[in-house]
Amino acid sequence: MEDSFYQKEQLTELYDRHVDMVYRICYLFLKNRYDAEDMVQATFLKLIRHGRFDSAEHEKAWLIVTASNLCRDHLKHWWRKNVPLESLPDEKPQSADNAILEQVFLLPRKVRTTIYLYYYEGYNTVELSRMLGKKESTIRGYLHTGRKLLKIAMGGDQNE
Repeated sequence: MEDSFYQKEQLTELYDRHVDMVYRICYLFLKNRYDAEDMVQATFLKLIRHGRFDSAEHEKAWLIVTASNLCRDHLKHWWRKNVPLESLPDEKPQSADNAILEQVFLLPRKVRTTIYLYYYEGYNTVELSRMLGKKESTIRGYLHTGRKLLKIAMGGDQNE
């Protein structure tokens, strides 16, 4: 068995603190519960091998970037290219208990990820720019587009 930098209690606490966030991020990318759960597990397995972090913010950012990267890699896998997405079940995430969050999950991927991290995880545009490897102006554009799409989806005035 691999050496872990964490004690069992520390891992349990870390997992409990971040599992919902990691699951929602994975679901944003994969759109189904089963693959999202697999990527959550893979993310925390990578965490066990990674070691300790300087701060809680670094820990959270690392989990977000790692989960996102694992999901992107999963989407590139040969099996995903051979199975039509229409044949996979499209479910609502277990934690999507309000209408706005449900609409966020329906946005295009780049916009969806940015909106979620900005509004639900509290990252600012500078932090998102660094995490997602995009210019700040691009992040602001994604936020603008996401707000506009959400307003339309929620029945707001399209002309504003």
